Amino acid sequence: MTFEKKLFINGVWQSGKNFYDLKSPFNGEVLGRIPMADKNDVYKAIDSANAAKLQMRRLSALERSEILEGVALEFEKRFEECAQVLVKENAKPIKYARAEVQRTIETYKFAAEEAKRIGGETVPLDAAKGGKGRFGFTKREPVGVIAAITPFNFPFNLVAHKLGPAFAAGNTVVLKPASQTPLSAILTAEIFEKAGLPPGALNLVIGKGGEIGDLLVTHPDVKLVTFTGSFEVGLKIKQLAGLKKVILELGSNSAVVIDSADNIVDVAKRCVEGAFSYSGQVCISIQRIFIHETLLDDFMKSFIELTGELKIGDPKEIETDLSALIHEKEAIRVEEWLEDARRFGANIICGGKRQGAVLEPTVITDVDSSLSISCHEAFAPIVTVNPYSDWDEAINQVNDSQYGLQAGVYTTNVDKAFDAVEKLEVGGVIINDIPTFRVDQMPYGGIKNSGTGREGIKYSIEEMSDLKLAIFTL
Repeated sequence: MTFEKKLFINGVWQSGKNFYDLKSPFNGEVLGRIPMADKNDVYKAIDSANAAKLQMRRLSALERSEILEGVALEFEKRFEECAQVLVKENAKPIKYARAEVQRTIETYKFAAEEAKRIGGETVPLDAAKGGKGRFGFTKREPVGVIAAITPFNFPFNLVAHKLGPAFAAGNTVVLKPASQTPLSAILTAEIFEKAGLPPGALNLVIGKGGEIGDLLVTHPDVKLVTFTGSFEVGLKIKQLAGLKKVILELGSNSAVVIDSADNIVDVAKRCVEGAFSYSGQVCISIQRIFIHETLLDDFMKSFIELTGELKIGDPKEIETDLSALIHEKEAIRVEEWLEDARRFGANIICGGKRQGAVLEPTVITDVDSSLSISCHEAFAPIVTVNPYSDWDEAINQVNDSQYGLQAGVYTTNVDKAFDAVEKLEVGGVIINDIPTFRVDQMPYGGIKNSGTGREGIKYSIEEMSDLKLAIFTL
């Protein structure tokens, strides 16, 4: 990839008027000069998407599917290049970077498959007294222009969760990636161009959310906004969007309840993965663990030992488990939260030290639920562990949160498993596994301040299309 990057508007790569230097979160290396889109660029991108929507709508299901299959194939050809982009622009350890690229390929393949399954249903109108002699059916139609605003933490796969279903349904998109991860978005646009997506169907603009994001959200030609990011920004989008459709995948402080288990060491190992993978910069990273008091000692022994074995270092190295957070300011923020928790009696059992943007994996006990380290989204390698004695107490502690994305429950009791599904106030309950579990075809999204709408290709297509009813009088 060239050092000076370009915007992608109406099928043409064009230079910007202003640029910024993109730097590696790990070592500060300048990775490229990134163009900043201005308002005129955004208007042009929206106009291009609006002009292309008729052509996209006229593509057959097979043609849309073939484009998405071509995208998946091109990602396979450029697999290692994509992984190295992740290592550089968001300090994702190489083993996790490769896993993300593999998931991205799967996501586009799911989109290609679902493009051929979009349909409606017949409506039994004659079941009503006034419906005799009438035949009804439904069909799904694309909404038109979609604004997709994406985060830094999974810049290939979370973009795929927006572009894949949008194009499968026949929409056009203006994509605004996170400012720290534009290289993956640029590479994605190159791949779609090569796969034969019509010009104007995908437009890439890069810039600050306050400057161009608000314009995307409020423009009358944009019919749907899909956003993944913080609750604060999501709330602003909801307020600005008016009657537009919105899909918001927001924050969480995901919890796991450990009631009983056949092998507590296996549970501890899985919880280490869920709490510290990609330095906890995952929406469904484990932030809170509630464990039955009879299991606490055995769990903590294994959990602390396994946490201590994690390797912090250069994301290029295959042995690295954790590297830098996306910005040093984020590490400083969490460090301040830890100091605040310590002042209020919390115990930092391991970790807690910061060096630049790198924060050690940190385990904390005796944490009051009102402290930031517990009640806000940390997005960092920290986890709190608190014992409980009563099952309902544990459920209530999980629910004592402004968020509700996913929760995990370990139990050998079937009744408790179903009770958890019934009572936990979250979008997804994962039984005998961590809340960090996600595969890309499942419905994914939250309640409360964790968002609105669902991702997962089939479910996103439903969000990104309008249902039309047709009635024939026979």
